[in-house]
Amino acid sequence: MTNYKELLQEAATLLDAFQPNEQCVETFTENASKSLEKKYDTEDKSFLLDLVSGCIEQKKVLDVVVNTFYDHHGKLVLKADHNRFSVICYIAVFLLEDIGLQRFSKIIKSQDISKMQKFLSFLFSMYNLTTWIQSEWSQIYDDAYVEHNWILPLLRWRPMVDELLDQLSRRISSGSVLKKTPANHTRPKEFALTKPKPRPLPVPEPIPTQQTHQPPNIFKPPKEQQILEELRQKNRQKAQRVLYEANMQQFKCAKPQKSERTEKVISQIKEAQEAQLKFDAVFTSGTPAAHKVNILPIRLNTTTILREGALYNKQLEEELHRLACVVEGGSEPSGFLRWQQQMRERDEQEQLVSLERRRLQGLISQQEAALARTRITQRNLQRAQLKKEETAELMRQYAAKRLQEEEGMRELVQQVADGHKNSKVAKAKLHDFKQSVVREVCEQSRDLLARALEEAQEEMSRKLELIRQIRAIESVPRTQHKLLDDTEMAGHALLCEMSLAELRERLGVLRVAEQRHLEERRRHVQQEKQSREQLLLDQLDNIATCRTAMEEAAARRQAERMHRPSVGEQLQEDKKLQALRHTLQEKQQQRHQLTHTLTHTQQTHKHSHTHRLKQWDQRKVRINKALEEQQWEELEKSLQMTVQQGAPNTS
Repeated sequence: MTNYKELLQEAATLLDAFQPNEQCVETFTENASKSLEKKYDTEDKSFLLDLVSGCIEQKKVLDVVVNTFYDHHGKLVLKADHNRFSVICYIAVFLLEDIGLQRFSKIIKSQDISKMQKFLSFLFSMYNLTTWIQSEWSQIYDDAYVEHNWILPLLRWRPMVDELLDQLSRRISSGSVLKKTPANHTRPKEFALTKPKPRPLPVPEPIPTQQTHQPPNIFKPPKEQQILEELRQKNRQKAQRVLYEANMQQFKCAKPQKSERTEKVISQIKEAQEAQLKFDAVFTSGTPAAHKVNILPIRLNTTTILREGALYNKQLEEELHRLACVVEGGSEPSGFLRWQQQMRERDEQEQLVSLERRRLQGLISQQEAALARTRITQRNLQRAQLKKEETAELMRQYAAKRLQEEEGMRELVQQVADGHKNSKVAKAKLHDFKQSVVREVCEQSRDLLARALEEAQEEMSRKLELIRQIRAIESVPRTQHKLLDDTEMAGHALLCEMSLAELRERLGVLRVAEQRHLEERRRHVQQEKQSREQLLLDQLDNIATCRTAMEEAAARRQAERMHRPSVGEQLQEDKKLQALRHTLQEKQQQRHQLTHTLTHTQQTHKHSHTHRLKQWDQRKVRINKALEEQQWEELEKSLQMTVQQGAPNTS
């Protein structure tokens, strides 16, 4: 009978041992098959090797599911079980059609039931399969292939897997019920003293054998695939960033704020609805109270209650001390405080006026700087126009020089082509020399390995002889007898020395004394807790009364503040600020006129420049045509000369 638990454990260990950067899949499976020949039969070995090779080849597909499972349930499963979950995922996705549900259920039940129940419910979830799993797999393989070969078979097996999950959940619930066992009383037993076993000898080291030479893996994945993957990730991040910005920003085509007319209509509708309400009718309880008693809506901790209570007590003591001073004939500081408040308000008003004046002056200076910049740009445009005319003349000279350089480059290319032919012969000679050096190095390495193998065999035979002699010496039996008495002391002549029975009695007395001390301490803590609760209740009553008084004073101050004139009206009436606003409007008009004239001049210069470029292109085309006609005429003349020279000879 196949032991699936051992097979999956072996597959997980092989996946842990595989190093993709240093090993090849074929060589790794061949070495694993050699090591598993004596341990498993042919069927189990082939099944195990298919699992390991499939998990390595489909690692990207399996990591999508397993890594997301660890993100959701990482606190409940171990990181060491990562490869075990990968093997289960590979069987469910790729081998479930071949092995069948019965064999698959045996594999699942051989593992930890609770972990398998969580993982299978996560993998066969309808939402997970049809949303993010399909989208992530479609980035690795073709979308139609993923849906036809992987997603649809998993959805078809889902009802039968749900029955398996129900069986696992019932087994977990039945195993979690605790059975009542009868109380076992401790009974004294005699000491079962056994003879110590002889120390085992170390296992001899195996003789190292010369490994077969494996050719190096020269295959490298193409760079184009890596470049495409990086571009795909960058485009994905860019799309997510654009989507996030579009969701966060408001629409530019619509105004989210309501207009003044809409707000006015909404306020009229609300007033009409409130007028229809009848709070003062016969059967009503009247209008609700405008001021309610503060009943501490927020739950405060002990530290906050004591701190706030101490603050209110301190304020109350200061107020009582002030009243006592007034009763005894002291001065009342309320008049001085009122004058101080008026002076402070006047200073704040002057400060606001100065701030508004500075803001307007800054805007005026900004408009003046903008006017200066526009004048500078107009001056720069004139200089740029002169510069363009100079560059046009230089371009005409450069075109004539370029024709001469092209003829020289043709001659240079011919010389370089002749030099490339000689370099190929030198490369062939260098390749032959390197091959001869490699052959010599391989022969020397074979001789060294053979010599090292002979030395290792001699060392192993010497160790085996020493082990045989040690076993013969230690095979002689030794007799040891030892008895134990609880009432007998060790006899080390120490002051605190006692027997085992006396030690047990003393420990029992100490336990009773410690229990009594704990009960007294518990009673003392209970009394302190009750006194603290009473103190907190008193402090809460005091805080509630003080807060109501403070709210009434704040309401009075708010009513006084509403009757005062606003700061905006005072700023509008200031004459200096009105003059500054007038100058600011004049500067803005001047800047607008200057920018309008500047844009008009730029457009005219642009049209003239494009017309000049078109004329230059037409002239260049005419020159090229004239040169070609001249070359053809020279070629025809040369042909006529050759024909005339050859005519007398033929006659």
